Amino acid sequence: MLAGASRAASCNVLEIAVRTFERWKKDPNKCDGRAGPVNPIPHQLTSEEKQMIIEVSNSQPYQDLNPWKIVAKLADFGIFIASESSFYRVLKEVNLLKHRSKSSPRVVKPPKDLIAARPNQIWSWDITYLVSSVKGRYFYLYLIMDVYSRYIVGWTVEETESMELSANLMARTCQSEQIEPGDLTLHSDNGGPMKGATMLATLQKLSVVPSFSRPSVSDDNPFSESLFRTLKYCPAYPEKPFDDLRAAIDWVEKFVSWYNTEHLHSGIKFVTPQARHRCQDEKILVNRTAVYEAARAANPRRWSKQTRNWSPITEVRLNPGKETKIEIEKLRNQAA
Repeated sequence: MLAGASRAASCNVLEIAVRTFERWKKDPNKCDGRAGPVNPIPHQLTSEEKQMIIEVSNSQPYQDLNPWKIVAKLADFGIFIASESSFYRVLKEVNLLKHRSKSSPRVVKPPKDLIAARPNQIWSWDITYLVSSVKGRYFYLYLIMDVYSRYIVGWTVEETESMELSANLMARTCQSEQIEPGDLTLHSDNGGPMKGATMLATLQKLSVVPSFSRPSVSDDNPFSESLFRTLKYCPAYPEKPFDDLRAAIDWVEKFVSWYNTEHLHSGIKFVTPQARHRCQDEKILVNRTAVYEAARAANPRRWSKQTRNWSPITEVRLNPGKETKIEIEKLRNQAA
């Protein structure tokens, strides 16, 4: 408080109420006025029992087990020390809930920060469900997109989900896009069709570098997740399930055509993915800049600041680190 912090902020840091601070300041010598428990709890754990819980939990047979399994195993030997909740409470007091065994806890490293500065440098792909009219039956949409341009480069709708179908789609897409060996990185999650032996062998044959998300972390594959949201929340998405595979294929074909050639994507300065994939976006954005400058010259009093920034996005990052995200956000704010 002497350094200029407010009373409320200081009390918040100390985790005490402002009224408590005021009472202490009024009478610093006053003792704790709380009555506390009148009678001791007769059934509380003794110090010996607490120590036994700690020793048993850290012993060789039980150091890798959670309290539920420890209590069950002890019961099999005719031993009862305390309940599961008591085990949790005691272990929490001595900070032993996180990791008790001698082995190191699992550390999952974040995926590598990938940078796309041109089309067909980084692809992202995933599989999503399309509901059919038969309960419990689904169609599977395999979708590959270019991270730099957001262009859908390959897709297929199948009745099953398998690594063989994934490998075939990847081979066809690389051929249609004329991918040179060693030029492409393919990012995906950790599903079976993505990491199966057939799929990995195909990637090795095509000289495509695989990249994978962390287990159970959906944010590591954001471009594909965003694309699936656009697909399933667009106004044209059918209100009723697909009757058959042909109906699903026909609808996805229309969506891909609209998305690639008509959809103005907010992540690439509102140009279509096809225009950016074919490197036509720079000319479009130059024309927009000229239009805005002409409008400002015609009515300068309507513009208090600079015109809208239509400069093209030169690179796209996949899974940037925390510091990189902060820098990207600063650049976006400056551009706005």
